[in-house]
Amino acid sequence: MSAREAVDASALSGVDAPAVLVGFARALRAAGVDAGPDRVQGLIGALAVLRPGARSDMYWSGRLTLCGSRDDLERYDRVFAAYFGGAGPGGRAVRAAPATRLRVAVQEAGPVPRTGGAGEREAGPAAVLASSAEVLRHRDFAGLTEVERGQLRRLLAVFAVRGEPRRTARLRPARKGVVDPRRTVREMLRRGGEPAPPLRRARAERPRRVVLLVDVSGSMAAYADALLRFAHAAAHGGRVRTEVFTIGTRLTRVTRELAHRDPDTALAAVAAAVPDWRGGTRLGELLRDFLDRWGQRGMARGAVVVVLSDGWERGDPEPLAAQMRRLHRLAHRVIWANPRKVRPGYAPLAAGMAAALPSVDAFVEGHSLAALERLAAVVRGADDA
Repeated sequence: MSAREAVDASALSGVDAPAVLVGFARALRAAGVDAGPDRVQGLIGALAVLRPGARSDMYWSGRLTLCGSRDDLERYDRVFAAYFGGAGPGGRAVRAAPATRLRVAVQEAGPVPRTGGAGEREAGPAAVLASSAEVLRHRDFAGLTEVERGQLRRLLAVFAVRGEPRRTARLRPARKGVVDPRRTVREMLRRGGEPAPPLRRARAERPRRVVLLVDVSGSMAAYADALLRFAHAAAHGGRVRTEVFTIGTRLTRVTRELAHRDPDTALAAVAAAVPDWRGGTRLGELLRDFLDRWGQRGMARGAVVVVLSDGWERGDPEPLAAQMRRLHRLAHRVIWANPRKVRPGYAPLAAGMAAALPSVDAFVEGHSLAALERLAAVVRGADDA
């Protein structure tokens, strides 16, 4: 085991290893990997047998225990790179690997020499980096340093946001459901007329459309970048197209700009398309424009609509209340994420927020990575707020 692959044992002494692994599993679930408690227990057991201080053993143990399908492998690699400081086994950048490389060679490892030279500095303290990522999950976006914002961008890039599943009219083969007579008869004919177990079908499920309205006014300047990166992840994380609008003094549809796979390129395109950065807020008027131009025609019908705003309204709040009631009648669910909600003593007393709240199904926080993880769970119907 090289010094580059090893995690300095002294670095592990001040780190709560189970908390690091649980935080890593949360990041994987946010990226769409079904890393449940049973798989986390499998990872902990594997690391107890192998070398918990070796980056390569951490990588392959997690890949073998936390991934359940081929589709999970690329997501796992991206989350590992973001959570453990951007390096995989041997200090190399993590890349998706073919399934044939899923092998772990277990061998006795000698102690890592502590020379105090360059080799020790290169020994990647993965546990410390992961611990800092776990702390970062709960930090308010407004108080992050540039280094922390860079780490936040890597974690947000692996998010996966999907709408709450709904049953469609299309039928698909299933283990449970009504008998499918045609497939059952064909199966009997294939067997030469011998009896066959009845084959069944059930209604297919698809995620509901997600519509995001992101406030880019001056009062939301500290949160706009993170929230737009969250919107970018939502636009690329599901089978159903996600629609994204910015709201301030104007309503701007930025779905096309966020279609770029690279988040930085996408946000640069959004910055060029949005003319009202850090301006005022006219929530009621812009919500009416959205409903008249897109929502009433079908975009909001049966959708999960998420408003990411602090609720400051420059104009009369009564039009906002009326438009929120109208939106609530059209949408399947209306969710409001407010970064100010976490502040001690907060109460929705702002005129806009107080007017909108009666028509909101879920009122959640939106100030941190952990809050956005919970928001994603509320959007897909896995958590109630």
